[in-house]
Amino acid sequence: MEKSPIVVLVTTSNKEEAEKIARSLLDERLIACTNIIGPVHSFFWWAGKVENAEEYLLLMKTRRDLFDKLCERVKALHSYEVPEIIAISIVEGFKPYIEWLNQSLR
Repeated sequence: MEKSPIVVLVTTSNKEEAEKIARSLLDERLIACTNIIGPVHSFFWWAGKVENAEEYLLLMKTRRDLFDKLCERVKALHSYEVPEIIAISIVEGFKPYIEWLNQSLR
């Protein structure tokens, strides 16, 4: 699996859930760092209709080879039936930051 850097986005129902997920993934060294943004107002399709909710957004920095394990842990810790867990490739980055990111992960 490729070891390229990625940003993983996860939304949660509240700040406490976001912090719980962040701390667990940091402790397990599945992420190097995260930002928690919120509240954000989300609109989405669910059960055949448009819903909306106040959520918190985690922006987690990690590597692609850790995504599957990260995904498993988020699903285990998350309250949603189908949590948002999506990854975005980092196509460029400040070299010292990317080196720090890699050194911070398992």
